[in-house]
Amino acid sequence: QVQLVESGGGLVQTGGSLKLSCAISGDSSRNYAVGWIRQAPRREREFVAAISWSGGVTLYGDSVKGRFTVSRDNGKNTVYLQMNSLKADDTADYYCAGKKTQRVGETADWYDYWGQGTHVTVSA
Repeated sequence: QVQLVESGGGLVQTGGSLKLSCAISGDSSRNYAVGWIRQAPRREREFVAAISWSGGVTLYGDSVKGRFTVSRDNGKNTVYLQMNSLKADDTADYYCAGKKTQRVGETADWYDYWGQGTHVTVSA
């Protein structure tokens, strides 16, 4: 059974940066498309970014385009989310999610396996 574990969340000031990591175990990460989805209190889950198994395809939600970058190192079985120019609206729980496929999806429901989440707070 594949497992995903997020890390790297924390408190950062507006305009700052954070890098989240998603460590994949139980199977080779190169078999999985991975997405990042976030959820803030009283808001719907929001697609943030996704990356195909090879890293050749990346997708971004409109609210993070130009600020966030998703990448992966299959040698380390890890997917990353670099978040720059953070805003208060980026405050949320961030989840990585995986699906064993060569395609890549941009809806939360498309993914089969989920991590436990890591919290990001952006202070004004």
